[in-house]
Amino acid sequence: MKKTGFWGLALACMLLMTGCTMMNEEKIKLRDLDFTVLSQEMIPEQLAPIIEEKKTGAFQITYTDNANLYICIGYGEQKTGGYSIAVNELYLTDENIVIDTSLLGPEPSDKADPQPSYPYIVVKTEYLEHTVTFE
Repeated sequence: MKKTGFWGLALACMLLMTGCTMMNEEKIKLRDLDFTVLSQEMIPEQLAPIIEEKKTGAFQITYTDNANLYICIGYGEQKTGGYSIAVNELYLTDENIVIDTSLLGPEPSDKADPQPSYPYIVVKTEYLEHTVTFE
């Protein structure tokens, strides 16, 4: 009976490890996506008021005009100006479009504006019928 318990436990562990591997497979990058970071003037007029309303808090939204996909990420209120946002990755998997960004603080040598700021980024890419995953 002890041998059966050992093999049952070993089989359960193997199944758990296989399940974890299967979960990781959905993040396999098929290809990088080309994108453009939009200036404030280039943001679609339907999207601009939504961003303005949400910018005081962190947000992640998507918008499409059926030709392009717009991915918007805001980091909420920051104590000073001088912040920027880097797009680390934007790629397609079987299931998702994955975007990874980072908030970059002001350089110590920069004299940051003492007024609060609301850094956000709007990325324009091709329209694909995939869910966007924010990392």
